[in-house]
Amino acid sequence: MRKLSALLFTFLAASLPAQPAPFFGFSAASAEKERAVEAQFDAKISRDNMRAWMQRLSARPHHLGSAYGKDNAEFLAGLFRSWGYDTKIEQFDVLFPTPKTRILELIAPEKYTARLEEPAIEGDSTTAQKSEQLPTYNAYSVDGDVTGDLVYVNYGVPKDYDELEKRGVDVKGKIVIARYGGSWRGIKPKVAAEHGAVGCIIYSDPHDDGYFQGDVYPKGAFRNENGAQRGSVADMPLYPGDPLTPGVGATAGAKRLARGEARTITKIPVLPISYADALPLLKAMAGPIAPQSWRGALPITYHLGPGPARAHLKLEFDWSTVPARDVIARLPGADRADEWIVRGNHHDAWVNGADDPISGLVALLEEARIIGELAKGGWKPRRTLVFAAWDGEEPGLIGSTEWVEQHRDELREHAAVYINSDTNSRGFLDAGGSHSLERLVTEVARDVMDPQYGVSVLERLRALQLSEAKSADDRKEIRDREAIRLDALGSGSDYTPFLQFAGIASLAIGYSGEGEGGSYHSIYDSFEHYTRFVDPGFLYGETQTKTTGRMMLRLASADVLPLDPANVASTVSRYVDDLRKIVDEQRAATEETNKEIRERVLELTNDSAQRMIVPKEEQPVPYLDFAPLQNAVAHLQRATKAFATTNDKALMRLERALTREDGLPGRPWFKHYVYAPGQYTGYGVKTLPAVREAIELKRWNEANQQITVTAGVLEGYAAEVEKAATKP
Repeated sequence: MRKLSALLFTFLAASLPAQPAPFFGFSAASAEKERAVEAQFDAKISRDNMRAWMQRLSARPHHLGSAYGKDNAEFLAGLFRSWGYDTKIEQFDVLFPTPKTRILELIAPEKYTARLEEPAIEGDSTTAQKSEQLPTYNAYSVDGDVTGDLVYVNYGVPKDYDELEKRGVDVKGKIVIARYGGSWRGIKPKVAAEHGAVGCIIYSDPHDDGYFQGDVYPKGAFRNENGAQRGSVADMPLYPGDPLTPGVGATAGAKRLARGEARTITKIPVLPISYADALPLLKAMAGPIAPQSWRGALPITYHLGPGPARAHLKLEFDWSTVPARDVIARLPGADRADEWIVRGNHHDAWVNGADDPISGLVALLEEARIIGELAKGGWKPRRTLVFAAWDGEEPGLIGSTEWVEQHRDELREHAAVYINSDTNSRGFLDAGGSHSLERLVTEVARDVMDPQYGVSVLERLRALQLSEAKSADDRKEIRDREAIRLDALGSGSDYTPFLQFAGIASLAIGYSGEGEGGSYHSIYDSFEHYTRFVDPGFLYGETQTKTTGRMMLRLASADVLPLDPANVASTVSRYVDDLRKIVDEQRAATEETNKEIRERVLELTNDSAQRMIVPKEEQPVPYLDFAPLQNAVAHLQRATKAFATTNDKALMRLERALTREDGLPGRPWFKHYVYAPGQYTGYGVKTLPAVREAIELKRWNEANQQITVTAGVLEGYAAEVEKAATKP
């Protein structure tokens, strides 16, 4: 009888209509209305609009301060106004150097003068717009005229210099040549200068970004031999934005640093080059052969140097102040107008920028257009929606940073969530952000279909994560966990000032992984390249519009803001476990190194011991007291176990509670104590950064101090959760 009842129940359950999936933050009635609005939203999406806007916005170079950058800002403002938004262009005056002199010469053992030029491509008309294009250079490199032997430093990150030291190679007084990759580009001259180098050259190796990956442009998508990657080398892990106005908006009356006082400008001259220009330099080098993992795909033997290759590098810049024009469009909310949902994507590019950033911007525009139409048709957002098109992202997150610095107090009062996008291409959902938003992102990903495979983008993402999982435990965690884990955010796009300076819960959302290309920051990032290789039919432009559009609609209309501190508690617990593992690994490595040193000393005869320099043993890793952090996490887990609230303002305060006004040690602009870019990773995130970086740098006293400070931040967060909670 029991078995029959179970079978009958199974049959009846299968025959009943599927219940609509719940929406976090909505009642059943509100969710039903929301589904109807989202269906209307989807029906209005036009890929033709996105294609036309991309062609218009990328028709000419539009870097910060350019004529077409101004034209684009005015065009964007006009679109927002036509859709019913209260729109203005907010201007900041910022330092933006452009090159006057760029000379790179090989002067020994033979002569070679680098071309430093990207030639036009027949059939891609915008690549021929020479008079408007910025040449290949690194913004915020210092002026310089230096000569020195060349040393190849692989990716130019700290561990690469450790390898050079083991091989007896010193870069002091030399010019280093590093390949792009392995870290953000600004780390390469920073580390080189710390080791005494006088200049830095960065090239794109075809192994990482060229013919090793596939056919090169125009035959294929990848970087050709003359392509070079422009980009900022400002020390943004100290602070992003205008180098002369850290912490305050760069308005007309702002107090400015002298240029020599700006800590984010490099200490040595830096220049990016193509692999065509890099080949003669690397080919002329001798010295030890590079480790196998350092070797690229050029047809040479990779040597470390120094010399006999000797180079001359001369750079001069026009250090002008130019206007950054942010386009800000508002749609006021109905009953909760003092709560803002902010959505942003930048509009400036290094050259034409079809992929970076226009691919993300056109999806934002389509979202805004449709939401404007819905509002004209009678639907009203409960909360105020703010759409922003930022200027000056490429040189250093300038437009967004200056705007947030200028409006920080009102943003901390009113901004609930910031959603950022940048580039967009075919592939998988790429989602990072505040862990309190994991349920929102998961539910949206569940409800958006992948245009290639006919499954939800959530299913496709989980399949990718399972295929990349490194252990059975990792695979089990992916299968068992209801919400996807968002990547923690470091830096690299316009979410940085919102999350890490103002303490606003933030997301970075896009699609990536299958849009082939090596056009990044070159003249070949064109409409022609994008529509041939990256997202030809704008299918993923439409998918991005559905994804971030749903996020905006749900955040605008939810009965209660869909922020969940429980996922913060579980993830921070993992971060604390990671810190303990790092210490254990360092302790084991130190003990092993010291054991090897002691064994080596025992092998030496008395005579040889007197003649040789015996390495000193490393200081043992001391005891670190993680109890304050563990207690804080336990408190947080208790506070979030049965969390519920209807208090939006209390929910908005939660992310603020993860910041400290004093900021991180040595870089007070970064105020978030759970996420920050690493001092030597640039874009790459460091979680619980004050403690983690002290451990990694073996600053043990500081590590113990920051354990206490960070625990205090987490205790404060737990207290805010308890204050926000309502009784069931």
